[in-house]
Amino acid sequence: MTSTVLARPTVLTGPDAPVRRASPRTYLMCPPTWFDVSYAINPWMRPGPPVDGALALAQWSALVESYRAAGHRVDLLEPVPGLPDMVFAANGATVIDGQVLQARFATPERAAEAAHHGAWHATRSSSVTLPDAVNEAEGDYAVLADRILAGYGFRTSPAAHLELARLTGRPVISLELVDPYFYHLDVALTVLDDTRDHLAYYPPAFSPASQQLLAELFPDALIADDADAACLGLNCVSDGRTVWVPAGADHLVGLLTAAGYAPVEVDLSELLRGGGSVKCCTQEIRLPTKGFASC
Repeated sequence: MTSTVLARPTVLTGPDAPVRRASPRTYLMCPPTWFDVSYAINPWMRPGPPVDGALALAQWSALVESYRAAGHRVDLLEPVPGLPDMVFAANGATVIDGQVLQARFATPERAAEAAHHGAWHATRSSSVTLPDAVNEAEGDYAVLADRILAGYGFRTSPAAHLELARLTGRPVISLELVDPYFYHLDVALTVLDDTRDHLAYYPPAFSPASQQLLAELFPDALIADDADAACLGLNCVSDGRTVWVPAGADHLVGLLTAAGYAPVEVDLSELLRGGGSVKCCTQEIRLPTKGFASC
């Protein structure tokens, strides 16, 4: 894991911070029924010690209940034996304005997950697109108000960025990831307010050119430190006000609070053994209408 010291941008905090407003969300999640660390496809994974399945389920269930308590809808994808990483539902598909782009995984261990996501969405949407290029969905796509940030370097192909741009009609900004510990964009950057394009990120995860681009495009972004990154603290989910943050990201929690957000720390320590946390478990279903029903 690389480390560097960077100047912090000026961020409005305290009484000067914008008023943060939550908006209702719909999420797709998959229970960790078959979760295991039986192979290693990222540096966080160390096969050997057995997974505590009961603890993984309890931690995941607490996250689901927290979303629902905040008024958000959570739909469930049926877990499949032999696919231990299905709990990381964010990687299975990207949904923007009701358009679904199915994932195409970079590793054979997860390849079969994509079809299960596609089948689930096909029963609920008339528009599921099968990709040509490798993409790991919301693992590498961060959706803003009218544009998309897209990671590449380890999993998702730059060609997939073009596919997503054609499908959605939105500009896609490519960002190069350079540290294998931050193999997906969603462990290096998180969208905090998708109406104001406000985000947080960890600069050392990106190439110098991408760091410069982020600094120019998002001068008010919150900057995570090494300790935040080390617990996958940027693998957050935000509804515009409440931010569900992996436990241990103390510096980031302080920044969020000062900037007017309401952070909720979430302990997903057992799932962290698979290289994922809050956002990895949470696929957002962005519908073209404003209709919403809680679940």
